[in-house]
Amino acid sequence: MRSNFSLRKFVVSAVLGAMMFSSCGPVKDIAYFQNKVVNEPEKIDKYGGIVIQPNDILSIVVSSRNPELAVMFNLPLINFTSGADASYNTHQKVLGYTVDPNGKIDYPVLGELNVSGMTRVELAEFIKKKLISQGLLNDAVVTVEFMNFKFSVLGEVNAPGTYTSDTEKITILQALSWARDLTIYGLRENVSVIREKDGKRTIYEVNLCDVSLFDSPAYYLMQNDVVYVQPNPQKASQSKIDDKKLRNATIALSTSSLLVSVATLIVGLIN
Repeated sequence: MRSNFSLRKFVVSAVLGAMMFSSCGPVKDIAYFQNKVVNEPEKIDKYGGIVIQPNDILSIVVSSRNPELAVMFNLPLINFTSGADASYNTHQKVLGYTVDPNGKIDYPVLGELNVSGMTRVELAEFIKKKLISQGLLNDAVVTVEFMNFKFSVLGEVNAPGTYTSDTEKITILQALSWARDLTIYGLRENVSVIREKDGKRTIYEVNLCDVSLFDSPAYYLMQNDVVYVQPNPQKASQSKIDDKKLRNATIALSTSSLLVSVATLIVGLIN
């Protein structure tokens, strides 16, 4: 009798353990930077900045101690309204220069400039030197910014979508944080970054679980990059039912029912 009780206890414990194990994923599949080295500073490669490409929209502002001289090199502000019906607001917006398919912009006074392949810092210095060398503005201060820097995050993230940034220095980690991180089903060992540059498309793969991520050419995003997070095998093999709660509840109920049935059968055979 005591032997039967002990065997029943073992079967119940095994069933509960199996249920708990089936509900948990290995830590190695979800933890970032597993081979990190702590308290040892590492040299960070100098960030070179993204380069200007066709279809980019650039804000170029020229400043001087004499605003009347600088005004001819700046595009005007335009007023626009937003809202509907009687409720609307008036805003001011700076016009930008759109880089044509040949990588050029038409700049006031200086004329056509080939800007493709330059960083924004290089373009600012290029325009400044032209203004000074031609005696147009001896104390010119030139500021260049991207007006349409955007990237997309798709797949197994909590908030997929296209995001626009005010700054060009965006890492893949920051992009994923904007998308509210990966879901539990996201494959962290193989995140894809799709990049189009100079008429070519390149797909990079990065491993969020490994510190080699920091050395990837896809660590810093470029304009119009697409970050795609693949589903892990568990998610890929699941039913295509749209209601996530119903799917999870059905799987859990089926697993629990099977384990209880097996336990009941074993206890019945023992008795």
